[in-house]
Amino acid sequence: MRFILCFLAALAAVPATAEQLTLDRIHADPALSGPSVRNLKVSPDGARVTFLRGRADNQFQLDLWEYNLKDKSAHRLVDSKILVPEENLSAAEKARRERERVASLKGILNYSWSPDGKQLLVPIAGNLYLIDVSQPDQARLVASGNVFDPKISPRGRYVSFVRDQNLFVIELATGKEHQLTTDGGGTVHNGEAEFVAQEEMGQTTGYYWAPDDSAIAYKRYDESPVPVARRFEIFADRTDVVEQRYPAAGDPNVLVQLRIVSPATGEQRNVDLGPNPDIYLVRADWSASAKALLFQRQSRDQKTLELVSVDMATLAQRVLVTETSPTWVGIHDDLRFLANDAGFIWSSERSGRNHLYLYDMDGKLLHPITSGNWGIDNLLAVDEKAGKVYVSSNRDAVIDRQTYALALDGSTANHPQRITQADGWHDAAFARNGEVFVDTWSDPDTPPQVSIRRPDGSMVAWLEHNELNASHPYARYKNAHLHTEYGTLKARDGQTLYYSLLKPANFNQFKKYPVFLSTYGGPHAQHVARKWGNLFDQYMAQQGFVVFRLDNRGSFRRERAFTDAIYRQLGKVEVEDQLTGIAWLGQQSYVDSKRIGVFGWSYGGFMTLRLLAAASDKIALGVSVAPVTDWSLYDTHYTEQFMSTPKDNADGYRDSGVYAHLDGLKSPLLLMHGMADDNVLFTNTTRMIDALVNRNVHFELMTYPGGKHGMSSRAQQRHVYGNIEAFFKKHLLNGK
Repeated sequence: MRFILCFLAALAAVPATAEQLTLDRIHADPALSGPSVRNLKVSPDGARVTFLRGRADNQFQLDLWEYNLKDKSAHRLVDSKILVPEENLSAAEKARRERERVASLKGILNYSWSPDGKQLLVPIAGNLYLIDVSQPDQARLVASGNVFDPKISPRGRYVSFVRDQNLFVIELATGKEHQLTTDGGGTVHNGEAEFVAQEEMGQTTGYYWAPDDSAIAYKRYDESPVPVARRFEIFADRTDVVEQRYPAAGDPNVLVQLRIVSPATGEQRNVDLGPNPDIYLVRADWSASAKALLFQRQSRDQKTLELVSVDMATLAQRVLVTETSPTWVGIHDDLRFLANDAGFIWSSERSGRNHLYLYDMDGKLLHPITSGNWGIDNLLAVDEKAGKVYVSSNRDAVIDRQTYALALDGSTANHPQRITQADGWHDAAFARNGEVFVDTWSDPDTPPQVSIRRPDGSMVAWLEHNELNASHPYARYKNAHLHTEYGTLKARDGQTLYYSLLKPANFNQFKKYPVFLSTYGGPHAQHVARKWGNLFDQYMAQQGFVVFRLDNRGSFRRERAFTDAIYRQLGKVEVEDQLTGIAWLGQQSYVDSKRIGVFGWSYGGFMTLRLLAAASDKIALGVSVAPVTDWSLYDTHYTEQFMSTPKDNADGYRDSGVYAHLDGLKSPLLLMHGMADDNVLFTNTTRMIDALVNRNVHFELMTYPGGKHGMSSRAQQRHVYGNIEAFFKKHLLNGK
């Protein structure tokens, strides 16, 4: 029925001298995982690797560092506290950071290289600086006033950014600033991605430079059709009334346009997006020669995605690729153009798995680059000179991520060369030319280690070895660290489900233990992975719980037969599969089947409520944080992708929500939510409170003044997890 992918034979008791984790230490500095690096980039000249790193006294305050490949030295390039001692962020910037899941961070959150590798563009707290890497202490302020999304143009002639909903450029040679759009303001935005594009489509920008600096394609949208959600953000000392244009499922979306502007003259041209205005503009890009602008148009029902080419001389259009699906077509960032307009690479799930294909510039399919009974995660790099393509994939183990090389000519389509060797999780960041890459690797027993490697996987140097030695922050807890086991179960339809398991400290096979079941369950996420894990899971296992995770049907990084199982009814097969895991747990001699508790956040909070409603006879308690309780309250692009609209699928929305099932909820419940959540609106929980009260169902409640969806402050995070621990111990450990 199952096989163990990672199994530790020794189940001996933890040594008496082993120091166990505490919640206070998990949420303190320095980070227990060791020095972390973010936003790794290789300079265009290949001489440096740059990255962001948290400070020893505040892991959430990020500075800019570099590793020099020539002299193999690492040092801090830019001290964020010197550049901006105190941050004063606008409301718009705070909202953007929430969209990008970086609201807890301060300092330098992003940066970009100049094409010649001599300068870095660094935004911080609404200001924009140019840094000469030869004199990094001489930062040059080039723009201020709540600027965001800055870029250096591909040829290095301009710096561009968005300010006050308009697009600007600065000529670097003269320092002269030009405002390229003037109608931004109110409901009109230029050069920005709209709410659902940021939140659900992975759009971090709304404008795109031509490779020769001749033009900028930008998104212009008017959000006036989107209904206003009038909500209250409740803080400790005030209540803000926020009127947010929030497109809930079935509501109108923004009216979107695609325009082209010359940075030199300001001349504007409009691109025809087709006769139907109710579409999603999900991506735009340029051919290598800048002779064509390419945009991706997705239908409102998300069953069709088209790649459209626009001739820059005539604005004539043709559709190069059309993807269709009876459920939904996923969007991606795998479009790459070959030099001299020799063709483009495109990824598609048309075979049931995600693979790469090579096309010519007329849209003729030349050949698959990858194929077979496996799929890629994403395209990492293309080395045209060597004829190689680099991808990430879970080809060798679903719970792993590895880096592979394939021939651009398709000759190795089903025989990729694995270039990262250690089992576990590898994140790779390649140089533009593919000549080196930075590999971040971890497994459940090894904190992330960062190395610089050649394309064949051989070592160049350690960027951050992060050895778990005596000086490592985790060293004092190493002897108490518990090892993760992995295995598989079968879903009702025969598909394979992966799980992970932590057995408690001082495990005794003759005892029966309570279970801490952590669930997410939703699409676009993988909860079971062979990498350095969640320290709260470790903590709960050290407190005496069996810690269990399972990826149900609908989860991420799987074939379409697996992900499509949730179409038009959320919470059905996901609950079935989690109950399969719970049934398996109940069969284990060391599990007390009457003491199984469930915790989840966001989609996991929704899953917790649905699981309690479906099986309170099998689940002793649930903790639900920031749950979606009614899918008609959630945004258009995400919800309609899986559910269609409430008008088209009324029964599915009713059955997918929590309220149709609440009569089955009998087990103790702790409900928690941030009172300023602008993603899963607090209304989800207030309606849940009302429904439970009307049914005379008693429960515990914790709301957080000013809390956003991720409870961004360290104090809120510490408090949330303290509540989870206390609730589980009160019901499952006390008196046992």
